[in-house]
Amino acid sequence: MIKKRLYRVIDANLNRLKEGLRVVEDIKRYGFDDKALALKIKNLRHKAKINHDEYIKYRDVTNDVLKQSIKSEQTRENLDEIITANLKRAQESSRVLEECFKLIDTQISELFKSIRYELYEIEALIITDQSIKQ
Repeated sequence: MIKKRLYRVIDANLNRLKEGLRVVEDIKRYGFDDKALALKIKNLRHKAKINHDEYIKYRDVTNDVLKQSIKSEQTRENLDEIITANLKRAQESSRVLEECFKLIDTQISELFKSIRYELYEIEALIITDQSIKQ
């Protein structure tokens, strides 16, 4: 039972991490033509790839108790808000993965810790870049 619970958390957060990174990557790539940052995020997304087969077996979308969006998730004012929301989503997911993998594989836990810190750096780069342009 503990395996089912843990692996379901891992599955959801692996998806959330990759989705959040992809959103930011695509906005930087197509919306801002920022090759350097888009490539940095793409490389980070690929770094986060681990064998997902064992965890996906425990996916249960039908019974997800928070599947419905809340109001704050349904509106964004601009691309900057989308970027911020998705960076935060990716940071939070990498933290959850870091903690969960402490029970399974400390090397993978450390991988997600390093990803989280790289995301903090990317966030600082983006915020600094935005403040310079304003």
